[in-house]
Amino acid sequence: MITQDMIIADIIRQHPKTLPVFQKFNLDCYECQIADLETLEHGAGVHKVAIAELLDELNRALA
Repeated sequence: MITQDMIIADIIRQHPKTLPVFQKFNLDCYECQIADLETLEHGAGVHKVAIAELLDELNRALA
């Protein structure tokens, strides 16, 4: 399960199926060096993405 306190780069590395979800929300995290340090919650906030909706779609991608 993906949670808001996880590091973005870790999510992408551990769950490559989530990449299309990040792209859908216009989060080009796979190209960003800050993704190695940034939590999902912080990244979503910076890009004005609803964290609940993002988490829901990311976790659905794992199913």
